[in-house]
Amino acid sequence: MLIWKKEPLDGKADSMDQKQDNSSAEAPYYLPFADEIDVFNAAYEQRLPVLLKGPTGCGKTRFVEHMAHRIFSGKDSALGSLETIACHEDLSATDMVGRFLLKGDDTVWQDGPLTRAVREGSLCYLDEIVEARKDSTVIIHSLTDHRRILPIDKLGIVLDAHPDFLLVISYNPGYQSLLKDLKTSTRQRFVAIEFDYPSLQNEADIICHETGIEESVASGLALVGEKIRNLAGRGFDDGVSTRLLIYAAQLMNSGIDSGRACDVGIVKAASDEVSVQDAIRQIVNAVFPI
Repeated sequence: MLIWKKEPLDGKADSMDQKQDNSSAEAPYYLPFADEIDVFNAAYEQRLPVLLKGPTGCGKTRFVEHMAHRIFSGKDSALGSLETIACHEDLSATDMVGRFLLKGDDTVWQDGPLTRAVREGSLCYLDEIVEARKDSTVIIHSLTDHRRILPIDKLGIVLDAHPDFLLVISYNPGYQSLLKDLKTSTRQRFVAIEFDYPSLQNEADIICHETGIEESVASGLALVGEKIRNLAGRGFDDGVSTRLLIYAAQLMNSGIDSGRACDVGIVKAASDEVSVQDAIRQIVNAVFPI
């Protein structure tokens, strides 16, 4: 017997995706750096799919979580949620759309996270889209134009997207390669918002808010981040994420010496190259002397 079941069989989200309910929780903290909130709101009002471009750890995912809460909080809907899919090279179209599973003597259809979002009217966020397989990219095309449909070949149906549905994707142009670039045919289906690391003061404010660390220490960590990013073009183009600066602050809050916290939280996490680590360590030592 064939059973059509929209939710995962165990009642939990798949390991490769995460569903966030924004109905009552406090809005995730996000500090704007330009007009990105206004642009996203306008895009959502017109149901224009959104592409977020920026380096790793600069706040793209937090921004999406923040906007999902702003859009859906207080809505008279059980939906109001965010489906996040962490893309990777083994992610297939089936993982996103859904599959038939055996449960006892029954064959049960399980919706994937993309299908759930399309049905229920959630934001669906594909994080680092270029890491996914090409067939995963192709299936989103019909959701990013006037059709707003999702064909499900295995069920022989075509879903019209819920009026509240919106597709959001992100990637880091700094890690593009010939094999992992976003095709023009895909990129030009989205409104693009560019992100970068926060300003020195904003980054200090973020570190302070996220960790409760003293302002002087947060300012020092933000300065470390800025100086490391200035190494771009001199052997280290990756920079250091705001996330790593926050990790270092959290280690300090747990009693780890500032120098050691920066060494394990920033220096060794940012690169495996000994020469790069030495350059970063010099920057850290200038701000947090051992």
